[in-house]
Amino acid sequence: MKGRGKRIIYMILLLSLAVVAIIASLCIGELSFSPLHLPDILRNNGSMEQQILLNLRLPRTLMAFAVGGSLSLCGVILQGIYRNPLVEPYTLGISGGASLGVTIAIVCGFSALSTMVLPLFGFAGAFVTIFIVYMLSITRGRSEINRMLLVGIMISFISSSMVMFLVSITTAQKVHSIIFWTMGSLSESSNRVALSLVALALLTLAITYLFATPLNALRLGEDKARHLGIETTSTIRWLFIITSLLTGSCIALAGVIGFVGLIVPQAARYLFGEDYKNLLAGSFITGSIFLVICDIIARTIIYPNELPVGVITGIVGGVAFIIILSRSKKRRRG
Repeated sequence: MKGRGKRIIYMILLLSLAVVAIIASLCIGELSFSPLHLPDILRNNGSMEQQILLNLRLPRTLMAFAVGGSLSLCGVILQGIYRNPLVEPYTLGISGGASLGVTIAIVCGFSALSTMVLPLFGFAGAFVTIFIVYMLSITRGRSEINRMLLVGIMISFISSSMVMFLVSITTAQKVHSIIFWTMGSLSESSNRVALSLVALALLTLAITYLFATPLNALRLGEDKARHLGIETTSTIRWLFIITSLLTGSCIALAGVIGFVGLIVPQAARYLFGEDYKNLLAGSFITGSIFLVICDIIARTIIYPNELPVGVITGIVGGVAFIIILSRSKKRRRG
């Protein structure tokens, strides 16, 4: 009961911190205003402050919330499937496939046709990668998780090489667009797109709770989980499809934002333990907070210019990863 009470307190604190981070994201920027003035701004129809709040900051904040939570959720699930804390959503080659799709769209000039062209090409590239990885990992009618991981890594290398080839033969302006997208950005979001991704992320979170018990069993290994009555093949297949499609959607809309699906699940495990009934929601909320805060830093640290949010997540995530490794090393020595 003591451990359960502590986890409830952690969840309440995280939810409170999420509310504070969202309010801060709405108020901080080139034109900052007090949180106390938010109701007045919302009532003042047609004002510049209202347009900035509803059309720029709100969709960006919602996108950061959804993408951060989604990548962290996918990371904690994949780490459970592979029983490897170093696995993240991008390990399976999904980011490479999405990057290749977007690069093709930019190099061929399709990106000028519509703002939705890049997300569509990115999702198409991610979907094709998912299909190839899954089909090549099937052996004797069953998908092997180690084979799936290796195929994903190889496809990621192939996609990266093809992106580099396309970059080397295109113009400097298009190279800039490709690089900016691959660094991750939340600035091109709209309310409709952001709300759709939030709904998809929350729906996926609810669906994954149907797999909480199988995920707990898979921590013991496939063979032991099978002895406990878990249909490991179908469980792994469905979790792979769910996490891959959600990751592909995030990459298609926000670009490649690294380290969220790798670092945040480690922090969530520290707070909530290994039980997936607590870990799924805990990881989602922690990832949302992390990316919202990183986005605030990205758009204010070199004001009036703006950094791609992937730069901030890479720096913060890299430092956090080193700290986690050093602490785990000290614990082993102790």
